[in-house]
Amino acid sequence: MAKIKKGDLVQVISGATQARGGDRGKQGKVIEVLVERNRVVVEGVNYVTKHVKVGQTQRGTKTGGIETHEAPIHISNVALVDPKTKKPTRVGHKVETVEKDGVKKQVRVRYAKKSGENL
Repeated sequence: MAKIKKGDLVQVISGATQARGGDRGKQGKVIEVLVERNRVVVEGVNYVTKHVKVGQTQRGTKTGGIETHEAPIHISNVALVDPKTKKPTRVGHKVETVEKDGVKKQVRVRYAKKSGENL
């Protein structure tokens, strides 16, 4: 089970500070997790400019130019945000028994280590 998943709220914990033009301290939702490369794409973090060749669509509108979008950052540079305290925390796993329709089932759950709240 992965520690960080798509849709989680994370905070950048390393790199240059925002005063120096970096992204440390910024929070955002995870857009995509690149498991094989150990990287995540976070909304509003690590913007890069990309030059796209100018072309035309079938209707004649221009495409291309300079676009900005989020680039992936290493998964070790982000930490999950605790829903209770809104500060970065580590993630743990625990097994809970859940009863549904009279049947007990064991489920593996992620939780924030600082507050103990389920994620």
